[in-house]
Amino acid sequence: MKRFITSCMILTLFSVSVFTPSSTSACTGITIKPKDGSVVFGRTLEFAENLQSNIIVIPRNRPNSGTAPGQKQGLQWNSQYAMVGMNAFNLPIIADGMNERGLHVGIFYFPDYAKYQAVSDQEVSKTISPMEVPLYLLGTCATVDEVTKRIQQIKVGNVVMQQMGGVPPFHYIASDASGKSVVLEYVDGKLNIHQNPLGVFTNSPTFDWHMTNLGNYVNLLTNNISEIKVQGQTIKGLGQGSGMLGLPGDFTPPSRFVRAVAFSASVFPVDTAREGVLQVFHVLNQFDIPKGAARGDENGKTTADYTEWTSVSDLKNRRYYFRTYDDSTIRMVNLNSLNLDGNQIQTISIQGEEQIIDVTGCAR
Repeated sequence: MKRFITSCMILTLFSVSVFTPSSTSACTGITIKPKDGSVVFGRTLEFAENLQSNIIVIPRNRPNSGTAPGQKQGLQWNSQYAMVGMNAFNLPIIADGMNERGLHVGIFYFPDYAKYQAVSDQEVSKTISPMEVPLYLLGTCATVDEVTKRIQQIKVGNVVMQQMGGVPPFHYIASDASGKSVVLEYVDGKLNIHQNPLGVFTNSPTFDWHMTNLGNYVNLLTNNISEIKVQGQTIKGLGQGSGMLGLPGDFTPPSRFVRAVAFSASVFPVDTAREGVLQVFHVLNQFDIPKGAARGDENGKTTADYTEWTSVSDLKNRRYYFRTYDDSTIRMVNLNSLNLDGNQIQTISIQGEEQIIDVTGCAR
């Protein structure tokens, strides 16, 4: 008997603690394109509660059943492509991942702006929930162009996710091995598709607002400004970085978007995908949030987002890299080396503790 992935089953089987979504969610995504033609997308995942993520590998040809509002059975489809990525709440869903064709899809938090589509009785059978969007797109699409077509053929409804205390506010980024990238946003019940030539992504407000806001930072330069003269007085710079003076340094989504563009656009080009992966991790170090640095007050309780994990997808070589808050060691899953025709979802734990290596004995 075939088994279907359904959110109704998920909510019943995995009844974990319910919490109010953090209003300070601070995920950041960037794209690097090495000279060998590879495309590397990386992102951080911040939240105030432990999302109980692990790596899961979902095989090809797996039947799925989506969820419509009211926990009704929605769209049914078969996953044509295998995929690997991070789940959440130990569920068989993908929050961030890539498929065997080199397509990446990731969820980013989108509070105060996300409002999904109205679903009529006649449209229930072609509807999925916000959490099921990556699962659907990674299973049915090989390119960003296909994503753009497919997403317009279905409905994404206002479906409650018990683990998040309501309808989760998401928007999405999709990138492929050709370097194309798009942003998918549901605002006021309407799907908006934005081309994303920079491959950068954060949170609220809408993507087009962030692109317009870049105009406030056209003064930023990669090179230092050595000196200026004011009324005959020579004023010299105080060190490295004067060209980037004025770059916003806080953790708000607009500031992180500007920094992500500045850093990903200014790094020196690298030759290989491996170098690109390491470069993305280095850039994303600028967005790593320690516990307590980004706080909010929700229902009388102090919450603090922190970087639970960082993932990097090599879309050409189908390799998915990650590190966690508790272990900064870079680990990798090679999708090419896995059995992609199996019957079961495979799970790879991301748990681990930072290893501190004593090199005292190496002294000469």
